[in-house]
Amino acid sequence: TQEQIAAFEEKGSVEFDMDGSSIEISTSEVEIYSEDIPGWMVANDGNLTVALDITLNDELLNEGTARELVNRIQNMRKSSGFEITDKINVVLSHNPKTDAALAGFSDYVAAQVLANSIAVSDSLPAGSQSIDMDGEEIRVSITKV
Repeated sequence: TQEQIAAFEEKGSVEFDMDGSSIEISTSEVEIYSEDIPGWMVANDGNLTVALDITLNDELLNEGTARELVNRIQNMRKSSGFEITDKINVVLSHNPKTDAALAGFSDYVAAQVLANSIAVSDSLPAGSQSIDMDGEEIRVSITKV
């Protein structure tokens, strides 16, 4: 068990009873290493081991997409010459990935980019720009309020 391994490392040796004989093994005679568990990332530094669940569920994927949208919209604000305090309205073209992200994270996106509104539409206003979201083209329009 993990507790037995920790005790072994702390004490420096462990005794086993094998067929009525006592056998002692020291830490210099063995190598202890960690192995990744499927779906987990394991890191080991001396006596410290950390394991993280790296499984991506729909909520995490949608949050990542929302953060990417924030990044792309912020870059559009900058290239459009908007001031950092300018409020905007955002219109995006329909896309299953971004639609799902906005369903759960539209308030977050709006707060980050100072948007009074975020809409998804099949028809975007003139001047909309194309952005790449993981190989998919999405049309985005931002206008200063």
